[in-house]
Amino acid sequence: MPRTAIIQPDQSYSFADYFKLNFASQDILAYFGVILQRQSLQFPRYESTLDRLIDLKARIEESLPRLSLTSEIARREFLIAPVLTDVLHYTQATLNIEYPVAVSNQLKGSLDYLLQNDQTFLVVEAKNEDLERGFVQLAIEMIAIDQWIESDQPIIYGAISTGNIWQFGKFNRQTRVVTQDLNLFRVPADLDDLLRILVKILSN
Repeated sequence: MPRTAIIQPDQSYSFADYFKLNFASQDILAYFGVILQRQSLQFPRYESTLDRLIDLKARIEESLPRLSLTSEIARREFLIAPVLTDVLHYTQATLNIEYPVAVSNQLKGSLDYLLQNDQTFLVVEAKNEDLERGFVQLAIEMIAIDQWIESDQPIIYGAISTGNIWQFGKFNRQTRVVTQDLNLFRVPADLDDLLRILVKILSN
Protein backbone atom coordinates (compact mmCIF):
# COMPACT_ATOMS: atom_id res chain seq x y z
CA MET A 1 0.00 0.00 0.00
CA PRO A 2 1.52 3.37 -0.98
CA ARG A 3 2.29 5.72 1.87
CA THR A 4 0.29 8.51 0.23
CA ALA A 5 -2.82 6.43 0.89
CA ILE A 6 -2.13 6.73 4.63
CA ILE A 7 -0.92 10.32 5.02
CA GLN A 8 -1.85 12.86 2.37
CA PRO A 9 1.07 15.32 1.97
CA ASP A 10 -1.25 18.17 0.97
CA GLN A 11 -3.53 17.74 4.00
CA SER A 12 -3.19 19.10 7.53
CA TYR A 13 -3.02 16.66 10.46
CA SER A 14 -3.14 17.37 14.17
CA PHE A 15 -1.81 14.86 16.70
CA ALA A 16 -5.39 13.92 17.56
CA ASP A 17 -6.09 13.03 13.91
CA TYR A 18 -3.65 10.11 14.11
CA PHE A 19 -5.74 8.61 16.91
CA LYS A 20 -8.63 8.38 14.45
CA LEU A 21 -6.75 6.69 11.58
CA ASN A 22 -7.61 3.03 11.03
CA PHE A 23 -4.34 2.07 9.36
CA ALA A 24 -1.79 -0.25 10.98
CA SER A 25 0.44 1.51 13.50
CA GLN A 26 3.65 0.48 11.75
CA ASP A 27 2.39 1.84 8.42
CA ILE A 28 1.54 5.23 9.93
CA LEU A 29 4.98 5.55 11.54
CA ALA A 30 6.71 4.33 8.36
CA TYR A 31 5.52 7.50 6.62
CA PHE A 32 7.87 9.41 8.93
CA GLY A 33 10.73 6.97 8.42
CA VAL A 34 10.23 5.39 11.84
CA ILE A 35 10.09 1.68 12.73
CA LEU A 36 7.70 0.38 15.40
CA GLN A 37 8.66 -2.53 17.63
CA ARG A 38 6.92 -4.07 20.62
CA GLN A 39 8.79 -5.68 23.47
CA SER A 40 8.96 -5.89 27.24
CA LEU A 41 11.05 -2.94 28.43
CA GLN A 42 13.02 -3.13 31.66
CA PHE A 43 13.13 0.35 33.15
CA PRO A 44 15.42 1.21 36.06
CA ARG A 45 13.61 2.28 39.23
CA TYR A 46 14.22 5.19 41.58
CA GLU A 47 15.53 3.55 44.75
CA SER A 48 15.24 6.27 47.41
CA THR A 49 12.23 6.84 49.65
CA LEU A 50 9.02 8.11 48.10
CA ASP A 51 7.70 10.07 51.07
CA ARG A 52 4.32 10.81 49.49
CA LEU A 53 3.57 7.35 48.11
CA ILE A 54 1.44 6.03 50.98
CA ASP A 55 -0.68 9.18 51.08
CA LEU A 56 -1.13 9.27 47.30
CA LYS A 57 -2.19 5.62 47.16
CA ALA A 58 -4.62 6.12 50.04
CA ARG A 59 -6.25 9.13 48.37
CA ILE A 60 -6.66 7.30 45.06
CA GLU A 61 -8.04 4.17 46.73
CA GLU A 62 -10.49 6.28 48.72
CA SER A 63 -11.78 8.25 45.74
CA LEU A 64 -11.99 5.47 43.12
CA PRO A 65 -15.17 3.79 44.44
CA ARG A 66 -16.97 7.15 44.35
CA LEU A 67 -15.48 8.43 41.11
CA SER A 68 -17.06 8.12 37.66
CA LEU A 69 -14.30 7.55 35.11
CA THR A 70 -16.47 7.86 32.02
CA SER A 71 -14.86 11.15 30.94
CA GLU A 72 -11.25 11.93 30.02
CA ILE A 73 -11.40 15.06 32.19
CA ALA A 74 -12.22 13.02 35.31
CA ARG A 75 -9.33 10.65 34.64
CA ARG A 76 -6.94 13.55 34.12
CA GLU A 77 -7.90 15.48 37.24
CA PHE A 78 -8.28 12.66 39.74
CA LEU A 79 -5.82 10.00 38.56
CA ILE A 80 -3.19 11.43 36.20
CA ALA A 81 -2.67 14.89 37.71
CA PRO A 82 -2.01 13.62 41.29
CA VAL A 83 0.64 11.20 39.99
CA LEU A 84 2.38 13.87 37.92
CA THR A 85 2.24 16.37 40.78
CA ASP A 86 4.14 13.93 42.96
CA VAL A 87 6.66 13.31 40.17
CA LEU A 88 7.35 17.06 40.14
CA HIS A 89 7.95 16.92 43.90
CA TYR A 90 10.60 14.22 43.57
CA THR A 91 12.35 15.47 40.43
CA GLN A 92 11.99 19.28 40.45
CA ALA A 93 10.97 18.98 36.80
CA THR A 94 8.69 21.48 35.10
CA LEU A 95 5.30 20.50 33.71
CA ASN A 96 3.68 22.00 30.63
CA ILE A 97 -0.01 21.26 30.08
CA GLU A 98 -1.53 21.45 26.58
CA TYR A 99 1.92 22.31 25.25
CA PRO A 100 1.67 23.52 21.62
CA VAL A 101 3.98 22.06 18.97
CA ALA A 102 4.09 22.95 15.27
CA VAL A 103 6.80 21.16 13.29
CA SER A 104 4.99 20.75 9.97
CA ASN A 105 1.56 20.37 8.43
CA GLN A 106 1.61 16.70 9.46
CA LEU A 107 3.23 17.18 12.89
CA LYS A 108 1.34 19.70 14.97
CA GLY A 109 -1.02 19.97 17.89
CA SER A 110 -0.95 20.14 21.69
CA LEU A 111 0.67 17.65 24.04
CA ASP A 112 -1.46 16.81 27.06
CA TYR A 113 1.57 16.88 29.35
CA LEU A 114 5.25 17.57 28.76
CA LEU A 115 7.60 17.13 31.70
CA GLN A 116 11.02 18.65 31.32
CA ASN A 117 14.15 18.34 33.44
CA ASP A 118 17.51 19.31 31.98
CA GLN A 119 17.72 17.16 28.83
CA THR A 120 15.00 14.69 29.77
CA PHE A 121 11.52 14.93 28.30
CA LEU A 122 8.47 12.82 28.97
CA VAL A 123 5.24 13.04 27.03
CA VAL A 124 2.06 11.75 28.63
CA GLU A 125 -1.03 11.56 26.44
CA ALA A 126 -4.32 10.91 28.21
CA LYS A 127 -6.82 8.73 26.40
CA ASN A 128 -10.15 7.51 27.65
CA GLU A 129 -10.18 3.89 26.51
CA ASP A 130 -8.12 2.90 23.46
CA LEU A 131 -4.48 2.36 24.45
CA GLU A 132 -3.46 1.00 21.05
CA ARG A 133 -4.60 4.00 19.04
CA GLY A 134 -3.48 6.28 21.82
CA PHE A 135 0.02 4.86 21.52
CA VAL A 136 0.11 5.75 17.83
CA GLN A 137 -0.67 9.35 18.74
CA LEU A 138 1.98 9.26 21.47
CA ALA A 139 4.54 7.94 18.98
CA ILE A 140 3.72 10.75 16.54
CA GLU A 141 4.15 13.27 19.36
CA MET A 142 7.56 11.85 20.29
CA ILE A 143 8.58 12.10 16.62
CA ALA A 144 7.48 15.73 16.64
CA ILE A 145 9.39 16.51 19.85
CA ASP A 146 12.52 15.05 18.24
CA GLN A 147 12.37 17.88 15.70
CA TRP A 148 10.88 20.56 17.96
CA ILE A 149 13.27 20.63 20.91
CA GLU A 150 17.04 20.98 20.65
CA SER A 151 18.66 18.38 22.88
CA ASP A 152 21.46 15.81 22.79
CA GLN A 153 19.33 13.32 24.69
CA PRO A 154 19.42 10.05 22.66
CA ILE A 155 16.09 8.68 23.91
CA ILE A 156 12.71 10.40 24.22
CA TYR A 157 10.42 8.67 26.69
CA GLY A 158 6.65 8.72 26.64
CA ALA A 159 3.66 7.21 28.40
CA ILE A 160 0.06 6.68 27.37
CA SER A 161 -2.45 6.61 30.19
CA THR A 162 -6.16 6.09 30.74
CA GLY A 163 -5.64 7.18 34.33
CA ASN A 164 -5.86 3.74 35.90
CA ILE A 165 -3.68 2.06 33.24
CA TRP A 166 -0.28 3.30 32.02
CA GLN A 167 1.93 2.04 29.17
CA PHE A 168 5.43 3.28 28.38
CA GLY A 169 7.20 3.84 25.10
CA LYS A 170 10.49 5.26 23.92
CA PHE A 171 11.89 6.77 20.73
CA ASN A 172 15.52 6.18 19.79
CA ARG A 173 16.42 9.33 17.90
CA GLN A 174 19.46 7.81 16.18
CA THR A 175 18.00 4.52 14.97
CA ARG A 176 14.52 6.03 14.40
CA VAL A 177 12.83 3.20 16.30
CA VAL A 178 9.79 3.59 18.54
CA THR A 179 9.43 0.81 21.10
CA GLN A 180 6.05 0.07 22.68
CA ASP A 181 6.37 -1.58 26.08
CA LEU A 182 4.32 -4.75 26.42
CA ASN A 183 3.90 -4.19 30.17
CA LEU A 184 0.93 -2.33 31.64
CA PHE A 185 0.97 -0.55 35.00
CA ARG A 186 -2.28 -0.29 36.93
CA VAL A 187 -3.24 2.39 39.42
CA PRO A 188 -3.33 2.00 42.34
CA ALA A 189 -2.02 -1.62 42.30
CA ASP A 190 1.27 -0.80 40.51
CA LEU A 191 1.58 2.78 41.74
CA ASP A 192 4.91 2.16 43.49
CA ASP A 193 6.51 0.75 40.32
CA LEU A 194 4.96 3.44 38.12
CA LEU A 195 6.20 6.32 40.27
CA ARG A 196 9.70 4.88 40.58
CA ILE A 197 10.01 4.54 36.80
CA LEU A 198 8.71 8.07 36.15
CA VAL A 199 10.98 9.60 38.78
CA LYS A 200 14.02 7.69 37.53
CA ILE A 201 13.44 8.73 33.91
CA LEU A 202 13.27 12.38 34.93
CA SER A 203 16.22 12.11 37.33
CA ASN A 204 18.78 10.80 34.81
